[in-house]
Order: sequence, then structure tokens, then C-alpha cells
Amino acid sequence: MAPDAPQGAPVSGISGGVPDPGTAGGAGDKGLRGNSVGLLGSVVLGVSTVAPVYCLTATLGPTVTAVGVQMPAVFLAGFLPMLLVAFAYKELNKDFPDCGTSFTWTVKAFGPRVGWMAGWGLTVATIIVLSNLAGVATEFLYLMLGEMTGRSWVAELDQNQAVHLLTVVLLIAGATAMSYRGMTATKWFQYSLVGLQLAVLVLFSVIAIGKAAAGDLPDSIGFSFSWLNPLQVSSFSAFTAGLSLSIFMYWGWDTCLTMNEETLGSAKTPGRAAMVSMVTLVGSYLLVAISAQMFAGVGSTGSGLSNPETSDNVFAALARPVLGSPWSVLLFLAVVASAAASLQTTFIPVARTLLAMSAYRAVPPRFGAVHPRFRTPGYATVAAGIATAVFYVGMSLISENVVQDTILALGLMICFYYALTAFACVWYFRRSLRTGARDLFLKGIAPLLGGVLLSGVFLQTLTDAWNPDYGSGAVFGIGSVFVIGVGILLLGAVLMTGYGLARPDFFRGETLRKDTPALVVED
Repeated sequence: MAPDAPQGAPVSGISGGVPDPGTAGGAGDKGLRGNSVGLLGSVVLGVSTVAPVYCLTATLGPTVTAVGVQMPAVFLAGFLPMLLVAFAYKELNKDFPDCGTSFTWTVKAFGPRVGWMAGWGLTVATIIVLSNLAGVATEFLYLMLGEMTGRSWVAELDQNQAVHLLTVVLLIAGATAMSYRGMTATKWFQYSLVGLQLAVLVLFSVIAIGKAAAGDLPDSIGFSFSWLNPLQVSSFSAFTAGLSLSIFMYWGWDTCLTMNEETLGSAKTPGRAAMVSMVTLVGSYLLVAISAQMFAGVGSTGSGLSNPETSDNVFAALARPVLGSPWSVLLFLAVVASAAASLQTTFIPVARTLLAMSAYRAVPPRFGAVHPRFRTPGYATVAAGIATAVFYVGMSLISENVVQDTILALGLMICFYYALTAFACVWYFRRSLRTGARDLFLKGIAPLLGGVLLSGVFLQTLTDAWNPDYGSGAVFGIGSVFVIGVGILLLGAVLMTGYGLARPDFFRGETLRKDTPALVVED
């Protein structure tokens, strides 16, 4: 790998110039800082981007509402396609470690237009998630401050739209600035926040199980191994709804791969980090799902996880009953830490995807600008931050229902680009699948099965979303979630067509092809 340039030295892309995509040479090709993140740092990135505490508080209730006591089974089921797709990422990264990940690999397998849409799916999904993270962080920030001060009016400040939106914008601005400086500048901040999240989840689970086992809780239920059996879900539609939520809970582990050009051992370390992140997440999710279910039950009243008054924010309802006062503030702090940490790291995949797309001339050259000191995709990071703030404020002013419908449509974007990447792996390695059992399974069978499963969830979600009852309403008789999800994909197709007419080099296959040489990486 090309050695790092000294701080302040010119690197490719700083002035918006386009690096030569056909030149091998490692991270230096795009101006990123090579060998700056190790295995532990990559794992922290993966876990941090997923934001496990935030995902759990937002997803426990809706998942129980969909599948009842089979929630742990659905969490396991959601882990399976993600694990299978992770094999695809691992093998593709080993062959071609490029920070464009899904975009780059799908282009090499299926051509520029399919690859561009994969990059669009990742970009839009990230913007939606970033906006929702900022909203949740703001809500829990005021809940935490209210708990710490003992003043209910402080917690209620979040209900003031002007205060809420201003705080959201400030959080997005802060996260953008931190991401702009790069992972190495905030490494210990990330380590601390991820460590806090996992520690609080373990504490919450142990206390919840202990109190449930004591037998003096009105809504608690005893553990059963049947909770781990996905075949006991009442219907396929319910299973798919729960699975879509579960898949969302694992989204973000691929951040490990988008940092591949900056990772020590670019060809192998990111893939290993993704696997470790996945195992950490599924273990945490199962522990919390079982403990919360034992403590609160799955009813629709009282502390039950299906209670519509609390299901969209379970930890806010369970913090004091489980941990007691003043320790309940730890759970609020963990949610704020989870959302804050993820806000910063979630900028990584979108910024580096746009950097790669710029390097291969699939988007305007300006997105290829790299900061000369921090060696990060500065322009792309700031652009993502502005897009996130504008999106959240705009959608909130239109209607809170539109915000919620957009979040529901997020699962479509995630399944879309993950499935494309999985299928790209199979097609890309199709000529090497007969070389041995390992290649057949890791490059063929596993990715193909993962892609099929995610495609099934995508199609079933589209079918369900057609019904106005799936979201907040209908547009010309069609479910609003369907309109938003399909509309986002069609918008991408329109933008791709327009840019292709203006700057056709990439779409002619002149900048990135199947035979474009891989980066030279030192392990």
C-alpha cells in the first residue's frame, strides 16, 4: 500500500479532482489515510453504526406487536440473511477492497446502472437513518435531563417543535463536524460510547431477569425455549413484518467494509470485523429480548411490550421499573450515547460511497474532495449532514406521519442494496465456484441464499405496503409507505439517467469495469 502522505501534503481529490480509478495503489488512490484503523476499531465502528440500544428501544415494541413471544426467534431469523450477506461482503472485499463496497462491486458484476442504483439505495437509507437517529437522540436527551433534574418540564421541552428541530439540527451539525475530523480523532470517544451501551444492556438484562424470576411482577412471564422457534409465528405476513424490523436492527455492520481502504490489513480485517460485530449484536439482542419479555410480558396494557402507548419507546417505559431511581438515568444515557455514536459513524458509509462514486465519475467530481489534514471525504460528509438536516426538518414540518412512513420504507432500501450485493458476489465469482467446497459455499450458496431471503422480504414488504393500513394513509388509494419507497427508487433512476446524459463516461464503462485492477494492499 502506498505510504501515508504527511499531514498537510496534497492528496488526490482535495480540490475536487478525480483520482485515476484504473491505477492500483491502495488507499492513496482516493486520498484516504491508510492503516489507520485496526480490528478492534473496525468492530467498534460496526457496532456503533448499528446503535444497538437505539434499535432495541425503537423495535422491541413493534416486533412483539407483530409476532408476540416469538420476538427472540425473529431476531435470530433476521440475523441469518445478514450473516449470509456478510459472507458476500467478506469475499468481495478480499478480492477488491474499495470503499465504494456495494456500489463498486455491483458495478463490476452487473454494470454501471445497476451499481449506481445500489449506491443510491445505500445513500438514501443512510440519510433516513441519520435523521431518525438525531430525532431519537433529541427525545432521550431531554428525557435524561428531566430525569437528572427531577423536573418534568425539562423532559417536555422535546414536545415543543421549534426546540426539538433546533436540537436535532445542532446534533447533526456536531456529528458532521466529528465525522469530518475522522475516526482516529475521536477513537476513544467511540470506544467509550460503545462500551457504555453494551454494559448498560447487560445490567438492564440481568436486573430484569432477576426481578422477573422473583415472581412478584403482574405482567411477567416465564422463559420458554419455544420463544426461539420462528415456525410458531402466527402467519407468514406477521413473520415478514417482524423480519423486516429485525433486518433494520442489524443494518450498519457493513461500515466495517466501507473503511477498508483505511484499515490495517484491508483485504482481511474488515471482513473479520463484520463477523465479530454481527455476533456481538445478535448476542446482545437475544439477551435483551428475552429479559424484557420476561419482565414486562407481551400484553397490550400496563408494562406489556405491545402497549401502544409505550411500544415505540420501550426503554423510556421500562427504565425506572427495572433499574429504579436514580439508576434509570443510565438507560436514558445509553440511548443518547447510542444515537450520538451512531450519528457520527453512520456518516462513514455514505461519505465513502460518494467518494468512490466520484472517483469513478458516477457523481460530480466535487464529492471526491478529501480534506488535506484529516484525510476524510470532507465535501461528501458535509453534504450528507446538510441533506440529513434538510430532510428531517422538511419532513417534520410537512407531517410527523410522513417521517414515520419514510422510516417504514427504510427496510425496502436496506433489502434492495444488500440483496444486489449478495447477487453480485455470486455472479462476480461464478467462474471460481467449482474450485472447491469453500468457494462454492462462501462465494455462491451463502450469498445466493442471503440475496433470495432479502428479496423475499423486499417483495413481501412491497405487497404489504400497498395497503393503506400499513402506514399512515393512502395516496390515490395506494399505501403511503409503498409510494414513498418506490418513489425514492424511481427518483434515483431519474437522477442516474440525467447525470448519465450530462457525463456519460462512467455509464459507458470507461472508468470501472470487471477488469479494473484491484487495489494493492499490504496485509
